Amino acid sequence: MPDLVILGPPGSGKGTQAKPLAEEHGLTYVSTGQLLREAGGEARRYMDKGELVPDELVVGLVRDAIGDGGYVLDGFPRNTAQAEALDAAVSQAGREAPGAVLIDVPDDALVERLSGRRICAAEGHEYHVKFRPPAREGVCDIDGSELVRRADDEPATIQNRLRVYHDQTEPLIAYYEERGRLRRVEGDAPPDDVAHRLAAAVE
Repeated sequence: MPDLVILGPPGSGKGTQAKPLAEEHGLTYVSTGQLLREAGGEARRYMDKGELVPDELVVGLVRDAIGDGGYVLDGFPRNTAQAEALDAAVSQAGREAPGAVLIDVPDDALVERLSGRRICAAEGHEYHVKFRPPAREGVCDIDGSELVRRADDEPATIQNRLRVYHDQTEPLIAYYEERGRLRRVEGDAPPDDVAHRLAAAVE
């Protein structure tokens, strides 16, 4: 399998699908969301407002995380400038540019997914008020900590995140498609179904 970029709007299930796919093929899974959350500071302030983190900050973090091995990227690139920077970096290292898969989900389904998501305050275990509720409302099944809504899952922030995606990230679809490096997967389905479609698309 080639090095791979997983594309899709917020809440499309990129992380759910990308990590097991990377593990199955022995590739490094790189979540830029996780990288940025760990970076904190300025990066976190952008994320909490539903805005994109500046390119120079993200590109440096991703370049370090990729290293020399194969990879699956979740959440990067988010605009064509980042895609060009990634292509240039791997080319300079003597590697082929990555392929891309788009997990496509309608906006109304995304709003329902994201606004209902909850995480435990202690370890970040994820739940959903409709699709994966805890045994006791508001309490993590694993460690008993309080379940909270992430700042970037507030309804107003979700709408802003989707606007940012359509304005700045969606052009990546054309970028990869024009270069013959894009596959599309319908993502408004149960995770196992999406996983099968994704596996078929990258083979």
